[in-house]
Amino acid sequence: MADNALGDYLRARREAVRPSDVGLRADGNRRRVAGLRREEVAVLAGISAEYYLRLEQGRERHPSDQVLGGLVRALHLGPSSEAFLHRLVHDRPERGGPPAGTPDEIERLTLFVEALAAPAYVHDRVLEVVVANPAAEALSPAFRPGVNLMTAAFEDDALRELYVNHDEMTVRLVSYLRAQAAVPPLDPRLPELVAGLSERSPRFAALWARQDVEARSSGVNRLLHPVVGPLELRFERLCTAGTDHPVVVVYHAERGSPSEAALALLTSSSVRATPA
Repeated sequence: MADNALGDYLRARREAVRPSDVGLRADGNRRRVAGLRREEVAVLAGISAEYYLRLEQGRERHPSDQVLGGLVRALHLGPSSEAFLHRLVHDRPERGGPPAGTPDEIERLTLFVEALAAPAYVHDRVLEVVVANPAAEALSPAFRPGVNLMTAAFEDDALRELYVNHDEMTVRLVSYLRAQAAVPPLDPRLPELVAGLSERSPRFAALWARQDVEARSSGVNRLLHPVVGPLELRFERLCTAGTDHPVVVVYHAERGSPSEAALALLTSSSVRATPA
């Protein structure tokens, strides 16, 4: 059935849960489904199997908060995934939202990012870079205005060589895009981005189909930079007060670490290379 976002999400999360994760023992019969059976989810959530089937098939789209709570427990959903589930039921995203901030917001963020010595950039709702300082551009070829981080992660060979933890990074990035997309209004560019990447990248298609949702505000990436060598950097995602986007991303290294020295060398080189 078309437009069955709730059912698609429940099915994907059900298939991601192993029976052992919820205390179910192997019954001796070969399981013909990935993850949990529908009947098992229904029992764990405290609802009937018929009602759960209607949820997955899209014949029931308005479960109560009590039912949602049962599904959260049954499917072992974390906070971000739980919030996403509630949005699927309660929110009616409007199309045509602004792709980034207002011109005044972007101007303020540009001045802020350019004042930072650390690598920093700003991205919009579909992870397109709208502002980047010289240090960010020196750190990664993806951190440049006009580059879509998701497209670059799956299609730019330079990023596969740059990120030592490329597999982990792409899993995290797809999950982050889902979290961004869950906040209404729906960005009209998102369906085209997802459709194009799904067609060109089997790995992206598989990760998107998992429907993982995680909006981490920080994390660690390990890079092998062609100029300064190994880097272990933490990133922080920052939003302006009262908004979900645009998002400012700042990279930094642990104080006193070899990565801090290497990053300082890279950022100082980028400043010297920037025309006055």
